[in-house]
Amino acid sequence: MSYNTLKYEVADRVLTLTLNRPEALNAFTVEMAHELIAAFERASEDDEVGAVIVTGEGRAFCAGMDLSSEGNVFGLDETQSPTLSDMTERLEDPAIRDGVRDTGGRVTLAIYNCKKPVIAAINGAAVGIGATMTLAMDFRLASEKARMGFVFGKLGIVPEACSSWFLPRLVGPQQALEWVLSADIFDAAEGLRGGLFRSIHAPESLLEDARKLAHRFIDGRSPVAVALTRQMLIRNAAQNHPIEAHRIDSLAMFHASVGDGKEGVAAFLEKRDPAFEGKASDMPFWPWNQ
Repeated sequence: MSYNTLKYEVADRVLTLTLNRPEALNAFTVEMAHELIAAFERASEDDEVGAVIVTGEGRAFCAGMDLSSEGNVFGLDETQSPTLSDMTERLEDPAIRDGVRDTGGRVTLAIYNCKKPVIAAINGAAVGIGATMTLAMDFRLASEKARMGFVFGKLGIVPEACSSWFLPRLVGPQQALEWVLSADIFDAAEGLRGGLFRSIHAPESLLEDARKLAHRFIDGRSPVAVALTRQMLIRNAAQNHPIEAHRIDSLAMFHASVGDGKEGVAAFLEKRDPAFEGKASDMPFWPWNQ
């Protein structure tokens, strides 16, 4: 599959997904949204991919929505009058999906649903959707040159890409509100202080450091257990009671123990490296439909 706005490169089980509109500072378009959704859905089921790194070509990560397009720059159909019931009952209706739903939100849901760990390697400016798309990723590594901003207030619009769900969970409601309401651009040190960034890296080592981190998660690991564990941790924490986590944990543990778990225990007892055969594309247990 070819892409116009992305690079999709797999090496040693790590996919590097590069936003590739450097002449426009990798500004986000509806086409890029569609390609990102397709790329994450592909990576999720591709057994040659163990982890995903997302970065930007050139000096920016993503400068936000491309505001130069004609008509509604967000790709929305202004002839519609959508209601909350439409967003429940008609969510996948093409008229709602393509003309009303936030394209950034569809991207972050594809990231959220992915079976592989996702690492953001933020190499430069990341504002608007360039910032919010990273919130669904599992780790955010920032270059010393990174700059981030939730700048929606300056445009008279609201946060998108499910960021009102992700951001307070990552940094707390107070910090989330300060960054969003102020619409300030902040540097890597501020992002680290606020708990948004995992770590700060020299620009020349950012991608290599991200790859090393990815290999810590996938080398010698069961792809099935990794996929289940990622979803359990990001979803179960939002449940109302630990009994809901117990239901999922119990079933996941059962299916893992009769699959790759047998090989893992045998390898431990025999003091050898495990040879896991489970595939994320063929999960024995997957309770999450979206």
